[in-house]
Amino acid sequence: MAGPALTIALLLQTADLVDACRQWLPNSRYKPIEVDLGTELDLASVLEAHQDDVDAVVVEQQLLNEPQRKQLLNQGLLFPAVVVGETKGTVDYHPEELHLPDDQLEQLSYNIDAAISRFLRQGRADGRSDEADRSTEAVWKLSSRLQERLGYLGVFYKRDPSRFLSSLPKEERQELLQSLQRTYRDLLISYFRDPAAANQALESFVNTAFFSDLPITRTVEIHVDLIDGFWKQLRLEGHKNDFLQDYRLALLDVMAHLCEMYRRSIPPDIPITDTASVRAQSTPQAIDSTEVSS
Repeated sequence: MAGPALTIALLLQTADLVDACRQWLPNSRYKPIEVDLGTELDLASVLEAHQDDVDAVVVEQQLLNEPQRKQLLNQGLLFPAVVVGETKGTVDYHPEELHLPDDQLEQLSYNIDAAISRFLRQGRADGRSDEADRSTEAVWKLSSRLQERLGYLGVFYKRDPSRFLSSLPKEERQELLQSLQRTYRDLLISYFRDPAAANQALESFVNTAFFSDLPITRTVEIHVDLIDGFWKQLRLEGHKNDFLQDYRLALLDVMAHLCEMYRRSIPPDIPITDTASVRAQSTPQAIDSTEVSS
């Protein structure tokens, strides 16, 4: 997607995470900046100093304790956010945040776009754009700045074809697919045991699938491969495996969320003829199934 680089503040305490995040943020699209957190790790003071410069944040989960979170909320220091850490089903920063475990950062850029889209869409839905509400003035200013730079429709309707799965170099494509497999595995493991955590994994998977134009057939293959692996493991260990068929509900859930994202990706004011043309140009391309191990 052509456009100005987005400034991403890396609020990370772990050096390895900083390097990993930089690796998966293309310079043509993002401008990651490392923020000195100081010895007191005062996120509110740090973000307040960069409030007019930052478009989104990537923040390490362990930095977001309850006092930090309350201070950020009270001062209106809310940004589109990807929280790096466990998918525990809890809200660490604000309700529109997205979560990525540190072994799935290959999906970081796609989830930043999703976080910005979600932030802007939710801001319009809950009235944050009301200038009379002084407590949300900072959020309104950020939303307005992002809309001015990205266009009113933001990133949601402007997926970048150069970052589609079919356009990536073979090695990068393979790494992204393997990362998606790890996310889907987290989703399956938590699906019945911890629905809130499963929902965070589901969001990560669906966001990356949408913004990377992952073919639906590939999503089904990831599901089938993982279930087949679970089935074989349970059989070897002498356990029953009949219940695995219930996990078809997880696949249906993913499909439903993807359908909703594609439905929303068609701006309501675009003529039908133009919409048909856009659809024809963005038809997903199948990927050779040999490019990623199951």
